[in-house]
Amino acid sequence: MALFNQSRGNVIKVAFLVIFVIIAFQLLNLQVFSGKYDLEAKRNALSAKVRYPDRGIIFDRHERAILNNTILYDLVVTPSEARQTDIAGLCQLLNIDSTEFKKRMLEARLKNGPYRPSVFEDLLPPDMHAQLEENIHRFPGFALEERPVRVYPYHAAAHILGYIGEADSNMIRRSNGYYRLGDYTGITGLEAYYERVLMGQRGVQYMLKDNHNRLVGSYENGLYDTLAIAGRNLHTYLDIELQQLAEKLISNKVGAIVALDPKTGGILAMTSAPYYDPNDLTGSNKPKNYGHLALDVARPLFNRSIRGQYPPGSTYKPLGALVALEEGLITPASDYDCHGAYFGCNRPVKCMEKWAGHATNLRQAIAWSCNAFFSDVLKHTIDNPKYHDPRKGLMQWKQYMTAFGLGHRIGVDLPSEDAGNIPDTSAYDKEYRRSWNSCTMTGGGLGIGQDKMTATPLQIANAICIVANKGFYYVPHFVRSVDGNTDADTALLNPYTRKHEVLTHISNELYEVVISGMQDVVDQGTARVAKIPGINICAKTGTAQNKTVLDGRVIELKDNSMFVCFAPRENPVIAIAVVIENGGTGATAAAPIASLMVEKYINDTLRTARLPEVDRIAQLNLMPAHLPRLQYKADSVRAIQWFNLTHDSAYIKKYVARRKS
Repeated sequence: MALFNQSRGNVIKVAFLVIFVIIAFQLLNLQVFSGKYDLEAKRNALSAKVRYPDRGIIFDRHERAILNNTILYDLVVTPSEARQTDIAGLCQLLNIDSTEFKKRMLEARLKNGPYRPSVFEDLLPPDMHAQLEENIHRFPGFALEERPVRVYPYHAAAHILGYIGEADSNMIRRSNGYYRLGDYTGITGLEAYYERVLMGQRGVQYMLKDNHNRLVGSYENGLYDTLAIAGRNLHTYLDIELQQLAEKLISNKVGAIVALDPKTGGILAMTSAPYYDPNDLTGSNKPKNYGHLALDVARPLFNRSIRGQYPPGSTYKPLGALVALEEGLITPASDYDCHGAYFGCNRPVKCMEKWAGHATNLRQAIAWSCNAFFSDVLKHTIDNPKYHDPRKGLMQWKQYMTAFGLGHRIGVDLPSEDAGNIPDTSAYDKEYRRSWNSCTMTGGGLGIGQDKMTATPLQIANAICIVANKGFYYVPHFVRSVDGNTDADTALLNPYTRKHEVLTHISNELYEVVISGMQDVVDQGTARVAKIPGINICAKTGTAQNKTVLDGRVIELKDNSMFVCFAPRENPVIAIAVVIENGGTGATAAAPIASLMVEKYINDTLRTARLPEVDRIAQLNLMPAHLPRLQYKADSVRAIQWFNLTHDSAYIKKYVARRKS
């Protein structure tokens, strides 16, 4: 019996020893080898604050900051840590009710999970931020994070500079994990195109929290913190004063203005109308303002400078003249006995000038924009005896237009550029079942820049740069240089430093003939209104047909006013294209705008006598009369759709089910 008791005692001792060893090993594992509880302890004691970098600044040609940064704050929440928060107090500070609070908490959980911070209220107004900062200890799970916000001190160039927005799931996936939920990225304009240069690199700051969730100091004196690295700056060709003038002149209108430096391809100004204040798409009012802009039928968010497709009208005629001169189809002395129309095909093409002798030679025909002369030129170009086939003649003409930068994207450093259209045989084959000839497109107005031909204002400006340069161009672009230039930056900017030699077989003498005619346009022809004392301007007016579809019907609107020019003739430093929808003749609306911009850029100021002209043009309302009707119709349709949607029982059931889940 004693032996049994002794054996049982040994077994108990061994059992206790084994249990002690297990407990000791587990304690050693938890405290030394396992980081799980250490991580939990640190999570309870530390607050990891993301440091968002300042985005790069954008400067104009005179090193004026046209896009800068300021600091606002986001209120972020980690749902799993927010159980003890003062909900009523927080709702009062944010001016929301408990239902909205619960909705946002649910969205935060669904968007980023319960253990990771999500934005609860972004871009806090300064007074709200001050109150929250003072009371943040009352709201466990909530924190304030700095957020650099873009500011536009000149209130201009919205379509150029673009705006930033929160990265969505697709952007995050495409970035291979670089972006996280809550990060902001360039959405449009230079912000998007140069995102990798401007974005910078985020940092992290670790702060200690006390048991009341208050921040009490830096963790380990910042040993584990990482600094945010600011984005790099862009230096552009843009002249912000010229840009502001362009936007003022195109107020109350629909259209676009593009101004280029022919020698470099640098874009000096670019505006699309209607435009908007870029500051409207920053700060806490951005969602409301964006919704208003997006629902406007005049499409203020649409950049017509690079996406609007317009028949170039008579601004095309210098190009058509160069093609016919080079092909030997006309000479500088060629004339056309025009009495108000072209009758060389079944369908007459009307001419705005009817007096005898306005097309006695090529210079006169350009100066007075004779439609009959250039319709005849196109017919001879298509029927060129060198090719024995109008199909080949049309394709050869298209090659010339392609060389002039039409019918394809040029490659400007902005996203979403459109290509325009230069028709070829397939376009006419499709419409006319291969039964067409040179009169098909001549009668349709191709010889005067209409029919199936469309171009963006940027393409029109670039084409006139080729004429000014007598056969070369640089791809139009905004950015001249990047701070801290890297190999990647060099590769990004290289396409804009390469000189494109085109149509080198066209002699300088032929260019000079056309350029002389373009100077005559201003000196004695259709654009005398654009004349500036002491500056030789070479230009071409255009008046293009303007149609739209309203209530299922094609309706004729007032003609689009078109104008291109470069100056001075002897050493061109600026080339401009102006398109004013519904503006009438080229000399009526577009030419005075271009003239003011040329004078401002070359002389760095405007004569006092011209200042009233600026105000007159700015106040001139040329908005198409049908837009209010379209807006009313669009608003009505949206209102009906929303009413039907919100009164649909199936929709309501689905919505309630989603909320409950």
